[in-house]
Amino acid sequence: MDKQRVVNLAGASLAALKVAVAEGPPHGTALIEALRTDPRREAQRLYQRCLRLRAAAEKEAARLEEMLTFERAARAAGFSRIAGVDEAGRGPLAGPIVAGAAVLAGTVPGLDDSKRLTAEQRNALYEILLSGAHVTGVAVIEAEEIDRRGIQWANYRAMGLAVAALAPEPDYVLIDGFEVPGLAQPQLRIIKGDQRSQSIAAASIVAKVYRDRLMEALDSRYPKYGFARHKGYGTRQHLEAIARYGPCPAHRKSFAPLAQMMGAGTLFVD
Repeated sequence: MDKQRVVNLAGASLAALKVAVAEGPPHGTALIEALRTDPRREAQRLYQRCLRLRAAAEKEAARLEEMLTFERAARAAGFSRIAGVDEAGRGPLAGPIVAGAAVLAGTVPGLDDSKRLTAEQRNALYEILLSGAHVTGVAVIEAEEIDRRGIQWANYRAMGLAVAALAPEPDYVLIDGFEVPGLAQPQLRIIKGDQRSQSIAAASIVAKVYRDRLMEALDSRYPKYGFARHKGYGTRQHLEAIARYGPCPAHRKSFAPLAQMMGAGTLFVD
């Protein structure tokens, strides 16, 4: 069967070969061999492209496999439901802090730290993570509570609530950068965990996309501030809007730039 496929491909038009290459990777050995032995210049270009695509696919597979190091270690220790946890929105001047948690059913192609992905990639992965056998949880702490209790408390609280939102609950937790006080499950703090663990990377995407959509909704309610563009971070345009219009209910008034501006009397300019 494979030999017959080689014969068929060897006699194929360049257009047909381009279609076959575009369908991969992976590319079958029949296609690779047909291209390798085809003397036409365009066929040799397609052959080199297949080799590059294969190398890139192998590199990506190795990256994803390495991102399961902590999950494999936890399973070897007897744990079975391993959750990753991460937050989004710790530093902005407005909007909530959001924590995401995820228990993956298997490897998700393209998974990476949310900051390394485009908005389109994050949104596509978000839909995948919310479907199928994957389990996710989200928790939101609003600006008013951040002002009352502090950002560190809000960070811990959001992460704990995101884990609690998973059903069934995990028996082990991988956390990006923090140890969360009071967590019922054993946990492991991983520096740059969103780049080193598939579970934490998934949680980072869930938290980021969920928060971005909340900020887009706030933009509709308070259009003067540009929340949809900067997501509440302290950009020049955002600071100028605060100075001109004063803070809205979504702003974190305890954060230094806002507190300093309020103390200097530069807010509420008509």
